Amino acid sequence: MSANSAETAARVEVVLVKGGRTKIRYPAELLADDGVRVSVRAPWAGGGVRDFGFVRFEAGDVFTEHYWRDRWYSVKEVRAGDGTLKGWYCDITRPAVLSGTELVVEDLDLDLWRSADGTDVRRLDEDEFAESGLAETDPEAASAAVAALDELEALARGDGFEKLLP
Repeated sequence: MSANSAETAARVEVVLVKGGRTKIRYPAELLADDGVRVSVRAPWAGGGVRDFGFVRFEAGDVFTEHYWRDRWYSVKEVRAGDGTLKGWYCDITRPAVLSGTELVVEDLDLDLWRSADGTDVRRLDEDEFAESGLAETDPEAASAAVAALDELEALARGDGFEKLLP
């Protein structure tokens, strides 16, 4: 695309589903799709500030999000409005599905945070995952979700995390 081109960046709608219902839907710029990984960029889509105690998501934050069609997680690089890297928020999900302009991802409750300097790696929402009943209703999916969280944590604590991302 040239500077004089009337073309605009491709857009997709990210649809996060949880428990069979749409949790959030937001527009994003499609950065890349290699057939396996889909990467998008979007401003913080939550309402107001979300303070986790170890990081705050707020207006002006920009998320560069990576979704895989063959992996049970997504990785979201989080930057403040001034470009400062805050860290990476990872969702354990079923593999992503891009259909037309909708990127649909099913959240399975488990999450992982890795700070920008890599010193803070923490598993999140394991209690929500246990309460979800997925282990009883879909044991194969529950097993895949736990394995994905273990894999991400190992990558985040080692030197393999950045290799996931472009």
